[in-house]
Amino acid sequence: MRFGQYGPMSVVAAGIARHLEAVAAERARRAAAPSLLAKVNALKAYQQARFSHTYADLLASDRYGAASRYFLDELYGPKDFSARDDQFARVAPKIARVFPDQVGTLATLSELHALSEALDTAMAERLDSAEIEPARYIAAWQGVGRAADRERQIALTLSIAEQLDRITRLPLLRNALRLMRGPARAAGLAELQRSLETGFDTFRAMHGADEFVAFIGERERELAEALFTAAPSGASHARALAALP
Repeated sequence: MRFGQYGPMSVVAAGIARHLEAVAAERARRAAAPSLLAKVNALKAYQQARFSHTYADLLASDRYGAASRYFLDELYGPKDFSARDDQFARVAPKIARVFPDQVGTLATLSELHALSEALDTAMAERLDSAEIEPARYIAAWQGVGRAADRERQIALTLSIAEQLDRITRLPLLRNALRLMRGPARAAGLAELQRSLETGFDTFRAMHGADEFVAFIGERERELAEALFTAAPSGASHARALAALP
């Protein structure tokens, strides 16, 4: 049994499984309530538009565009990630054994996914319809609260970027991913393979993610503060509205 920064490997694998089970539970809860599902999907689409609004300059950047698009497509928006998540749940323990030095990335990703899904459900429950506009988004954000969880969500997102940047410095891992293409397709893991390779290649192309991580951290924390402190009809509310699409 390996021990290290993340504890015994079996404990880490159990944590990953627990987070993915939480994601599945959120999906089941929404599937049982069509109106909630519609609001969650609308919320995810709105948040994807918000990301595009906040990071329009990075998305248009030669250096940061691909990595920004990866975050937009893989962490935001209404895309159905159930196939990728099911594949991830099947192979996470094996990946943890084969690549123990990268297990922290898997644990961070699964925790972020579970937390984001829980917050999205909580936000959707505060919305009175699937028609989302900035003032309603601010009201739902403040109604949910959970400032510590919002900060945790930002910290996990930044950690994912930092860990992907670190992994791209390991050329043997990229070769291993390439060799896994055929077996992954044969085992029904094509979506997970695509996501892993895309993340690796987009971050490697940046040649260093420190500035990218700093941009995201600063802007996400500024936005969270604006949303939490926005008071109706005041200057703070106007600032929050300007930060949203």
